[in-house]
Amino acid sequence: MEMQNKVQKELTEMDSEQKDSILENFDRFKQYLLEKIELGENMGLSDDKLAKATELVANYLAKHEEPRNREEHLLMELWKSGSKEEQKSLSHMLLEMIKKS
Repeated sequence: MEMQNKVQKELTEMDSEQKDSILENFDRFKQYLLEKIELGENMGLSDDKLAKATELVANYLAKHEEPRNREEHLLMELWKSGSKEEQKSLSHMLLEMIKKS
């Protein structure tokens, strides 16, 4: 199964209580992403593939979820206002931010 399908499947199969738990608090959201990044790294995924997965998650959130805190509102505005290339750059920046946290 290709990465896009895997990411989409995990996000759509997550129940609303679990989503709320992850998205309610930005630190919890970052921790969730860090766990997924570490899993990807352990599977041998490159930073480019991890950034692509981050981009897929951001696209999903922008289309299907309402921001629940200030940080998510800011990320949503940046995401929606950026071009595809800027979104790709933001994905790489998010990846680095999470890895350094």
